[in-house]
Amino acid sequence: MVSVMDRRSIALLAAGVGLLALPSTATADCSDLLPVPAPMMKRRAITAQDLLGVRDIGRGDGALLGNKSPLGLSPDGRQLAFILIRAEASTNSYCIGLAVMDVKPSAKPRLLDQGGEFIGGTGDYRGVILPTGFPILLAPSWSPDGRWIAFLRRDNGVTQLWTVRADGGPARAVTHSPVDVEQFAWGPDGRSLIYAIRTGQMAERTALVREAVTGFRYDDRYVPMMGDKPMPLATTALSLFRVDPGGGEARPGEEGDRALLGPDPIGYAILPLSARADDGRFIQTEHVTANPASPWALAMSSAAGVKIPCPGGACSGKFAGLWWMSHDGPLLFLRREGWNDRSTALYRWRPGSGPPRRIFVTSDVISGCDLAGRDLVCLRQGASVPPRIVRIDPGDGHMDLLYDPNPEYRSIRFGRVERLEWRNDRGLEVAGDLVLPPDYDGQERLPMIVTTYRSNGFLRGATGNEYPIHLFAAKGFAVLSLDRPPHVGAINPLNKDWQKLLAENDRDWGERRSMQSSVMTGVQRVIDMGIADPDRIGITGLSDGSSTVGFALINSRRFAAAAISTCCLEPWTVNATIGPAFARKMRSQGFPPATSDDRDYWEPGSMIRNAASIDTPLLMQLADREYLTAIDVFAALREQGKPVDMYVFPDEFHNKWQPRHRLAIYERNVDWFLYWLQGKKDPDPRKAEQYAIWDRLRLKQPFPP
Repeated sequence: MVSVMDRRSIALLAAGVGLLALPSTATADCSDLLPVPAPMMKRRAITAQDLLGVRDIGRGDGALLGNKSPLGLSPDGRQLAFILIRAEASTNSYCIGLAVMDVKPSAKPRLLDQGGEFIGGTGDYRGVILPTGFPILLAPSWSPDGRWIAFLRRDNGVTQLWTVRADGGPARAVTHSPVDVEQFAWGPDGRSLIYAIRTGQMAERTALVREAVTGFRYDDRYVPMMGDKPMPLATTALSLFRVDPGGGEARPGEEGDRALLGPDPIGYAILPLSARADDGRFIQTEHVTANPASPWALAMSSAAGVKIPCPGGACSGKFAGLWWMSHDGPLLFLRREGWNDRSTALYRWRPGSGPPRRIFVTSDVISGCDLAGRDLVCLRQGASVPPRIVRIDPGDGHMDLLYDPNPEYRSIRFGRVERLEWRNDRGLEVAGDLVLPPDYDGQERLPMIVTTYRSNGFLRGATGNEYPIHLFAAKGFAVLSLDRPPHVGAINPLNKDWQKLLAENDRDWGERRSMQSSVMTGVQRVIDMGIADPDRIGITGLSDGSSTVGFALINSRRFAAAAISTCCLEPWTVNATIGPAFARKMRSQGFPPATSDDRDYWEPGSMIRNAASIDTPLLMQLADREYLTAIDVFAALREQGKPVDMYVFPDEFHNKWQPRHRLAIYERNVDWFLYWLQGKKDPDPRKAEQYAIWDRLRLKQPFPP
């Protein structure tokens, strides 16, 4: 495997936004990418390395539902292809491989290709393309005749389209593009592959080189926290090409090829689901109101176009997949339901013969499904179980385990996980997973850590994967992993676009107040259960979660320690640090302009305005591309003599992607809360300086200017 270097990658202008890191000569030991089954070992405690080294299929985050499946089924439904990926801290790289297996419980996967680099996602951020640090969903695809498998692989900083024969043989790159291949699909005849690249980025880079001579004009292309140069334009269109699966010269795409690919991958729109049966019947999801965050409803029509109503409550809600069974068969659909949509249910419906019938419901996350003959093949994950591949009989819901990529987890001793449900002060449903230490006997109160934003599936590191939930529990903490309620603007049918919805969220800090109530009510619930020590509670968050943390520190004295991964919603951030396009958007949502000095507006939500009254020790572990949004908050807290410590990680994004950094973040977060909530220090001599700094923070000793 190719490792990533610890220094920052070469200039964005020269290398392009897709380049996340440079190769080095260090290689990872990936011999265990396909684990060898081992006998059951004595139960042991989980480690940070266990969490870092989870072998993922797809993205791994159970909160991300409704995405394309990472499981590639062969045309006959008998074989399955998927990409395995595992982080390796020793070389700061990833082990990545394309695996194939038969769709039966006794089958063993085999690797058809191994190698490549981490492929991070990008998004359209108010007209420019920004990298997110979050992995793209890698989904291999079989040729219609079942002879070839196509997939994306990244080497030397560029993503190309690769193919390999399904019966074996060497894999090879069939494109040699100077910019990333972002999408691909097989042509209907299986003789060629269609792929999409932004060829216009080459001209854009050349133009930037010319512009640099006379200086870059500061305009909407700029996102200052991301760097000192204009960002690539999101208006640069995708260009389509065709290539043979065995390689050869690329040729321009044909009319109609665009329809074979999905929507532009940089878009953030949540698209409706749809499925067409082999007899022409068609079903799709439609919003029940004009609000873009409203629930969906099933809209069914016959082959002749006649609408067929779907009766019953299961016909609306949040859907995670639709599949028609063959030969005039019924419809199968997955639906998120229950309290705050925390459960997954499979339904079977024969249109025109009554309401859908629920086959099963589970608190686990079922995702990434595809139909293999008469069965569904899916990923399943639970609070203490990483994703596994299962086969589901849609007749009775029986599940067979097809493949467990992380058998080592069977030897790990987990604590009890209890699902809690409550309402906030707006009546919105909130849920949380309460994770307890493995040996907890209920005889004493525990220090507790709250993780924020989403909580679904395997409880790894909360949203952003920086707060190791089960590792916290193994160290003697209770953990309340909170799953946020709907946005306050999501329930108003008059909010007919995202701008109106977000404006309602921000009005009088409505969204932040809703989250504050959600957190405080959940925390009090665990205190009332006799589990949490009210004087030893910590709180954490990334992105929206970090905003929740900041608001909590301003408006409550409940928390004895806090940690955030991004920061912060302040006047300077809103009006300058994220660029002019962001500033206009925020002003349109009701935030005051830079020159207003509106102290009354900012009083409930600005950490700078409230720095003098915030006494909670705060740890900030930030990406180098985002720390500029935190330096004013850090300066204000430090000026007031408050206990704040900040670390900046090089070559990182909103979601931190480098394995060494993630491991360091895990360990420092554990150390931080052990120090402030349990009064413990790791005796590792390499951490002596860290604890010397924290001792000074505890004693409120001044730091050198």
